[in-house]
Amino acid sequence: MIANKPTGEASRVPARAAIAHVLPEIDGGQFPIKRIEGETVEASADVFADGHGVLSAVLRYRREGSPEWLEAPMEEAGNDRWVGRFAVGNPGSYEYTFQAWLDDLKTWRRDLAKRIEAAQDVSVDLEIGAGLIEACGSRASAAGSEYDARRLRQWARAFRSESPLPLLLNQDLWDLALNYPDRRAAATYEKCLRVTVDRRKSRFSSWYEMFPRSWDGEPGRHGTLRDCESALPYIAAMGFDVLYFPPIHPIGLTSRKGKNNQPRSTPDDVGSPWAIGAVEGGHKSVHPELGTIDDFDRFFQRTRECGLEVALDLAYQCSPDHPYVESHPGWFLHRPDGSIQYAENPPKKYEDIYPLDFECQDWQALWQELRSIVFFWIERGVRIFRVDNPHTKPFVFWEWMIHDVKKEYPEVIFLSEAFTRPQVMQRLAKVGFSQSYTYFAWRNTKEELTEYFTELTQTGLVEYFRPSLWPNTPDILTGYLQSGGRPAFISRLVLAATLGASYGIYGPAFELCENRALVPGSEEYLDAEKYQLRKWDLESAGSIKEVVALVNRARHENPALQRNAGLRFHRLDNDQLIAYTKANDDRSNVLLMVVNLDPRYTQSGWVEVPWEEFGIDSRASFPVDDRLTGARYFWSGRRNYVQLDPHAIPAHVFRIKPRP
Repeated sequence: MIANKPTGEASRVPARAAIAHVLPEIDGGQFPIKRIEGETVEASADVFADGHGVLSAVLRYRREGSPEWLEAPMEEAGNDRWVGRFAVGNPGSYEYTFQAWLDDLKTWRRDLAKRIEAAQDVSVDLEIGAGLIEACGSRASAAGSEYDARRLRQWARAFRSESPLPLLLNQDLWDLALNYPDRRAAATYEKCLRVTVDRRKSRFSSWYEMFPRSWDGEPGRHGTLRDCESALPYIAAMGFDVLYFPPIHPIGLTSRKGKNNQPRSTPDDVGSPWAIGAVEGGHKSVHPELGTIDDFDRFFQRTRECGLEVALDLAYQCSPDHPYVESHPGWFLHRPDGSIQYAENPPKKYEDIYPLDFECQDWQALWQELRSIVFFWIERGVRIFRVDNPHTKPFVFWEWMIHDVKKEYPEVIFLSEAFTRPQVMQRLAKVGFSQSYTYFAWRNTKEELTEYFTELTQTGLVEYFRPSLWPNTPDILTGYLQSGGRPAFISRLVLAATLGASYGIYGPAFELCENRALVPGSEEYLDAEKYQLRKWDLESAGSIKEVVALVNRARHENPALQRNAGLRFHRLDNDQLIAYTKANDDRSNVLLMVVNLDPRYTQSGWVEVPWEEFGIDSRASFPVDDRLTGARYFWSGRRNYVQLDPHAIPAHVFRIKPRP
């Protein structure tokens, strides 16, 4: 790759090359693609021209704001398709585009070779070639490369005075000349496309969600941030690297919800953390029963010492007691009688929450204030935000706010918690969200999982949509988990942690296999932690925390599990079993996962994998190591037998080790 060289000529002539059908390009270039620092952007386009001349094409790229373009050569891939690649650096915004031109020097060289092969007189052709090389020397001189210019002029003189054959075969001289092409008639793609580069944790992360107020040794006592320091070794030992808190702000008293979402509360009820704001403050304050801002700073430092990173909930809504209600009543929707409209999702009512009006007359001041909340917590060290219900706020707000934040802090990660229509979820990813919740929780059958994850990993979604897989949340206790017991929790854990590079669990409810629903057919928890304190027995005999630790250890030890690419599903003659592989591009790390989707009965079958495509000679036996049980098996051939008892371990995570 080389820096773009000026042509040295002021005049330009009409371009003859055409550039079309560019990939990747999101919605005609309206939105950027996404990459992780150090990854490669592979871009392609149809490049062609009239006539019979030889084309040259380059992929141009730069960090946004840089005055200089860098270039990577593009190569023909057949049928006028050209491909180029460049690697991105540190987090931030990058740009790329394409340029193509008819290359006189390449055309001359091709035609000269044909004439020599036909034993034709080439004296005139050599003179033409000498002139073309001299012109390259002039462009080198204009670019400030006098050394290159001298070499090219010497080469041109030698063409006229010596046998040209050795010079024609000198690849170094050709590469030098081709570095200074005549681009006066170059065609440049009319769009400057963008790349958002994020840090590695945007692609690979393991989240643990917990309510800090429930973390205390005494039943019924409100936990504090100081109490939560004792949770850090427990969470780190399970292998998580992100600790996510629901809102930690003061909670309103007006219309406070009672236990199990009862419309009336008692003086002992703690309310919903999403009813943000009270006399003690709003989104820039810490709930006084959790502690102070200083306690948060101390806790934040402790998490870093344990190898964890704090993610905070960003919920743009207010309780009736939020300071904004008194200081900026115009920021809220009002009923005809003048009262403020509380949140509703009919038939559900959320009387303890006032939604903000993003289209109010004073919308600019509102937007600025909401952005300042993010910067407030960034200044305290927070770099990850889980955003509550972003699909109920304007796309244009998120595009403006996220771009503004990442312009100054490109390492910030925003997770979109939007369980809504596919187009809306995808639009949120396009406007800037780093990760996105998915429909994973409701994809249970082999057919559903295969179809959904093929879409997520093998279509245009891979350019901008990074899935975050959650088998449960404080709002979602699926019917599969309710009825399947411990085996269902383990199988969903393995699926979430190995189908995707980023996943999370709501704990301790998940590792303790909490599956009691509020009412039959509901996905709400009985005694939901959203509305009350819970006492969790972390040493319960039914805990699957050891399995969680094993799964997370496999994720950290195997690079193939740290990305979404490389996922392939394989034939298995039992629809209650699903099999898939994850592999690196160079096949240095290959894993096979087999999961029993039936939480009640033992299932078995024959899994068929084309091992030769992974560089494994299956004609001889080769070892497969189960990262969950430590067992080793020796397989041979494409088809091998598997059997999984859900009441033992309902899944295999095999690391494949080919024999030397």
